[in-house]
Amino acid sequence: MTETKEIKPDRETKEKTKVGNYFVSNYPPFSFWNESDIPCVDSMLNSPSPGTEPLGIYYHVPFCRKRCHFCYFRVYTDKNSNDVRRYLSATMKELKNYADASYLQGRKPKFVYFGGGTPSYLSAQQLTDLTDQMKSIIPWDEAEEVTFECEPGTLTEKKLEAIKNFGVTRLSLGVENFDDHILDINGRAHRSGEVFKAYEFARKLGFENINIDLIAGMLEETDENWSACIDRTLELEPDCVTIYQMEVPFNTTIYKNMKQEGKLSAPVAEWPKKRQWVSEAFARLEEAGYTITSTCTAVKNPATTKFIYRDRLWAGADMIALGVASFGHLGGIHYQNLTHFDQYCEAMESDSPIIRRALMTTEEERFIREFILQWKIGKVSRSYFDKKFKINVSERYDKLFKRWKKAGDLVENGDELMLSRDALLRVDSMLHDLFLPQHQDSRYV
Repeated sequence: MTETKEIKPDRETKEKTKVGNYFVSNYPPFSFWNESDIPCVDSMLNSPSPGTEPLGIYYHVPFCRKRCHFCYFRVYTDKNSNDVRRYLSATMKELKNYADASYLQGRKPKFVYFGGGTPSYLSAQQLTDLTDQMKSIIPWDEAEEVTFECEPGTLTEKKLEAIKNFGVTRLSLGVENFDDHILDINGRAHRSGEVFKAYEFARKLGFENINIDLIAGMLEETDENWSACIDRTLELEPDCVTIYQMEVPFNTTIYKNMKQEGKLSAPVAEWPKKRQWVSEAFARLEEAGYTITSTCTAVKNPATTKFIYRDRLWAGADMIALGVASFGHLGGIHYQNLTHFDQYCEAMESDSPIIRRALMTTEEERFIREFILQWKIGKVSRSYFDKKFKINVSERYDKLFKRWKKAGDLVENGDELMLSRDALLRVDSMLHDLFLPQHQDSRYV
């Protein structure tokens, strides 16, 4: 993720799609992360005893065949085979450094996540060699979930076999849309035929959990096209469906084109239309037997289909971040690696510091982070926060909850506070009400 700006969502998401991020993915906002807290990470890693929270690993693969017009992540489309080898070597050196840290001694990851970029950009042999090395450094035998993001056009049966063999349990296909014209004008590298072929291979190989990503509100999206996308999704019957509402961060191709043309509103669907499309998709998925488990996910069988990476992180898990621009979390400290390819590789090769910024959070901030992120599941447990943080959330947020109830956004169900479906689809615009005063109206960079 690279520099972006957040416009306060509860005002901006009512009408036109303006430039900026609205999707709340962490707390406190990134603009409060700084260089002065970087030494806290080393201090934590060298602590006299290991941590006790569940541990995860995030591995960032920054390579792509093309850069999507809506993409704001740290990705590269111009790297050759030598660059790829250099990067893989750097990340393994980084992992070894973590494995030697006293804070991580004796701990094995409960989840592993390969994100990007495009993890499936790597060859089957590269993936096999990479994961063999990773397991030899920090074993995965206790992992509850290994997630692997894929661009359908990069998948062959041989590569999927390799992915299955090194232990992936959750295969995530970045479909986004099933219409070739929509895929083309939004800068996607794959086409619909490749989606169906890759999905057929994956099903034949027996992956435990196949997720399909869709985006509501892409360039030139229409009611008819969106309905057809849901038709195709239901025909495939994936274990999980993740639907994002299109946003236009500042460092995207769409924004650059808007700036050149002097436009203030993005050429994508307005927020009410995007929420309508997601609502329609969720309703049809529920009719087909799916269960809605967060603001953007529906699963076929919630008893067996989990998203451990999300649920563990949103409950305060530790996570090692590997690779350029990766975000991690250790013992209440947030951090991000250096954000440029050569800078990151050179730092690893010269044994120089690779962290760009960090934040040592307070107990109050850790509470609010979990409280904010767990609302994105659509419900929170009062007893969870009472037990973990000794905070009665009903008393603390009495006025806010009364306002949410009056608006029809919130209902009580025993220990649980639950959002209405309408509120769930715009929850990111409600979460700023929970931010501490100093974090209100902050930039999200």
